[in-house]
Amino acid sequence: MKASAAIVRNVGGPFVIEDIEVAEPRGAEVRVRMVGVGMCHTDLVARDGFPVPLPIVLGHEGSGVVEAVGPEITDLAAGDHVVLSFDSCAACPTCDEGLPAYCHQFLGKNFAGVRLEDGSSPLSQTGAVIHGNFFGQSSFGTYAIAHRRNTVKVDKDLPLEILGPLGCGVMTGAGAAVISLGLRPGQSLAIFGGGAVGLSALLGARAVDAGTVVVVEPNAERRALALELGASHVIDPAATDDVLAAVKELSGGGVNLALDTTGIPAVVAVAVETTIAHGTVGLVAVPPPEAMLPANMMSMLVRGTIIKYITEGDADPQTFIPQMITWYKAGKFPFDRLLKTFPFDQINEAAKASEDGSAIKPVLTF
Repeated sequence: MKASAAIVRNVGGPFVIEDIEVAEPRGAEVRVRMVGVGMCHTDLVARDGFPVPLPIVLGHEGSGVVEAVGPEITDLAAGDHVVLSFDSCAACPTCDEGLPAYCHQFLGKNFAGVRLEDGSSPLSQTGAVIHGNFFGQSSFGTYAIAHRRNTVKVDKDLPLEILGPLGCGVMTGAGAAVISLGLRPGQSLAIFGGGAVGLSALLGARAVDAGTVVVVEPNAERRALALELGASHVIDPAATDDVLAAVKELSGGGVNLALDTTGIPAVVAVAVETTIAHGTVGLVAVPPPEAMLPANMMSMLVRGTIIKYITEGDADPQTFIPQMITWYKAGKFPFDRLLKTFPFDQINEAAKASEDGSAIKPVLTF
């Protein structure tokens, strides 16, 4: 069938909206009419040179309506509302453990641009291949082919156009705090970086009744929003001589847990020192390729510090997306406060807003 999609043809962009053809779903595939899709930093990284085949349709925070399903699917039907997330194989040891973000085929399933089983793409243009299957969806288009594994059915009374970011960015932040770090009621948390992932971690922390939460963020508007969303304290690192001392003072000597969302080694070095005995430090950002972990080993030894790199918030989308929606319905998880919507034909403007920080989480609507 015919569709419109934003195609990246050259490293560095731009996104160009063109007509394409979308194949019928086969096997356990699902064809979804897109209603909204978030723009994530990973989309921009892939546009700008992370190795994916070109031309390609990116997009991996989709939400929409099922229009058709492959013959292997019996529990989804046309008309169902769904959120799309990352793909996984469902058969490797980590998938069996409920950790699909560490699927043994994660890179292939999400970045190869083709179906792994035969190297085909569900997208084409006048007979020429357009690479799809990005994160098992390629949702920067009016229609996407996803998989049952990364398709999560949601209630029809929800605002479908804004739910897409639950499939990656919001899930990564909230999952990092609640699942990866195991944040418990009353425990303290320091968050370094107040972007979409960091503020989603704050939302997750408040949803589980955390104690003191300190957000370190240079952008004044984001610091103000963090306070509105429940941060106990905010710190401007550009105006603070000793961020480590400030975190310790505001938290009564240090925090139970810390989360870095910046990927900046100098910031990670501070985050590692903020935790008290047997504290855990989570890292979620993509670092520079040559970056080394800047940690004082003796300091870690005497405190029993744990450092954990985190992918997709360690979440299983099939269970954690419904959990976030439950919090949202209860008024405990206002992730919509992080979003700014753009019409789909303004995708390049949305990308710029993401890059310059004028939008925390852009969402394209169709």
